Amino acid sequence: MIGTFDAKIPPGPLAQKWRSHLDHSRLVSPNNRRKFEIIVVGSGLAGGSAAATLGELGYRVRCFCFQDSARRAHSIAAQGGINAAKNYQNDGDSIYRLFHDTIKGGDFRSREANVYRLAEIANNIIDQCVAQGVPFAREYSGYLANRSFGGAQVSRTFYARGQTGQQLLLGCYQALCRQIAAGTVQMFPQTEMLDLVIVDGQAKGIVTRNLRSGKIDRHAADTVVLATGGYGNVFYLSTNARGCNVTATYRAYKRGALFANPSFTQIHPTCIPVSGEHQSKLTLMSESLRNDGRVWVPKRKEDREKAPGEIPEADRDYYLERKYPSYGNLAPRDISSRAAKEVCDEGRGVGPGGRGVYLDFADAIKRLGENRIRERYGNLFEVYQKITGEDAYKVPMRIYPAVHYTMGGLWVDYDLMNNVPGLFVIGEANFSDHGANRLGASALMQGLADGYFVLPNTLPNYLAGQMGKRPSPGAPEFQEAEENVQARVEKLLRVNGTRSLDSFHRELGLLLWEKCGMSRHEKGLREALQKIPELREQFWRDVRVPGNEEDFNQSLERAGRVADFLEFAELMCMDALERDESAGAHFREEHQTPDGEALRDDERHAAVFAWEFQGDGQLPKLQREPLHFETVHLTQRSYK
Repeated sequence: MIGTFDAKIPPGPLAQKWRSHLDHSRLVSPNNRRKFEIIVVGSGLAGGSAAATLGELGYRVRCFCFQDSARRAHSIAAQGGINAAKNYQNDGDSIYRLFHDTIKGGDFRSREANVYRLAEIANNIIDQCVAQGVPFAREYSGYLANRSFGGAQVSRTFYARGQTGQQLLLGCYQALCRQIAAGTVQMFPQTEMLDLVIVDGQAKGIVTRNLRSGKIDRHAADTVVLATGGYGNVFYLSTNARGCNVTATYRAYKRGALFANPSFTQIHPTCIPVSGEHQSKLTLMSESLRNDGRVWVPKRKEDREKAPGEIPEADRDYYLERKYPSYGNLAPRDISSRAAKEVCDEGRGVGPGGRGVYLDFADAIKRLGENRIRERYGNLFEVYQKITGEDAYKVPMRIYPAVHYTMGGLWVDYDLMNNVPGLFVIGEANFSDHGANRLGASALMQGLADGYFVLPNTLPNYLAGQMGKRPSPGAPEFQEAEENVQARVEKLLRVNGTRSLDSFHRELGLLLWEKCGMSRHEKGLREALQKIPELREQFWRDVRVPGNEEDFNQSLERAGRVADFLEFAELMCMDALERDESAGAHFREEHQTPDGEALRDDERHAAVFAWEFQGDGQLPKLQREPLHFETVHLTQRSYK
């Protein structure tokens, strides 16, 4: 099923372009489509839906993923739901309201045009996925069910229990497999992109390494689409799968692609707390749980060691309901995370180390019954019990904020093309839709909007002028890129030091969490910018990477990714230092309102910060794209 839609964009020069895209998409005739080769890197919701849709349109697609199957993409971790403004609940929702909530949720640091288009496409995504057989939850009447999510006062989130991402990915994977069987899509699993190839100033291919055999290959095409997700694992501990990394987008950045807003990283308030210093990842408990769970801590420090059942109602502080009465437990993620940190810093946090708050379902179970809660969230409760050994039906969950999503990414224009012609970037890998903070259930919305609807309509604008211009993999640019990849691999293996990869990554992650995490300040960012190059120098002097390059070598895979994190972390801190304001998840302690909320500087910083690589050892160049607001009005964001 291929989606098109009629864009009703607000008046003014906002984005009069979109209707013309629907016409331009016919520039490449069906007979000519098979003559084009498209590389899609990433097979999650964004990459998988793009590859499937482009294949169905008749293009020849090569899709690459480092997992052993496209079904293993990290999109399955988006548990809670996907937003769309169908207004089934008749509670006043609309496309404009979804657009406005998303702009406001991102603290007015995203493009109006892109966000409006996203809100408009959202309804079509639901129809697309229902047609694919995605088992969304339904009301008794048969209508698709909706629930609330953070940052919205209407119920617009479609869901499949607590496994929405997995079900959407399976629908997408079915469509992808159909095109693989038809011969339009060729799949390359366990293959990692290690460089982007630029020919005559345009993206025309990639260099990859087969993770099973170690073989390095060149792949030429007419255009390259990156759908490789976010970079939250730069913090070491995050809710991301262990394999998630920044390598594809960072290597593109080093080839001239602008990287936008790298310091915009989201801290999710609903995660299982850290249990020990040698833990390798964190587990997300879906934000959907905050529909029925109430967040609280003891009012008094001396009660924090007590069992939750021993603390009477009068001695509990439901701090989100107290501070944000309009939104309560569904306040946006950045605000809820900082509020949790605040009460824990006051000494009222619960659990080991005092780094936790309670998420309590006792009232919901009393009101609705345990069976109803099991229907809505049963698999999430099972995950929690397997990890903690506690039954959340009987005792409150313990949660604490953790790194989850990245709003920053490669810069793209309205067509989702980077400043490097021919390089398209979709899903979490680009920066375009979420500003300084993503609202819950909007990641799946963006990934599928980009893959099913936007890219198939904008990509032909570029391809129409590329007939017969695909280079040979034997071109000098491919040779040079392959030599660079080979030299880097050999350099990593040659160090033969004494320190493990994890020790470097863990040290970097802790440094970033303290200096560029949930809150930042100038002194800490300058300290980080001093320490990161020192740590990077130690890495190249003393890291140990066992094994060789001509075999299955997970240490070598990981070494390349950690090396990229050690460079990218510096870019993040530069961006956070340069943006001398607070906005959404970017919370500079020097800039806050009297009641502790983020204080923007719209006069100087209402812009996208896009960084341009200037060479190893050189400071990157900052390019600023001013943000213009024609429909929404810039105001102090308030959820009280």
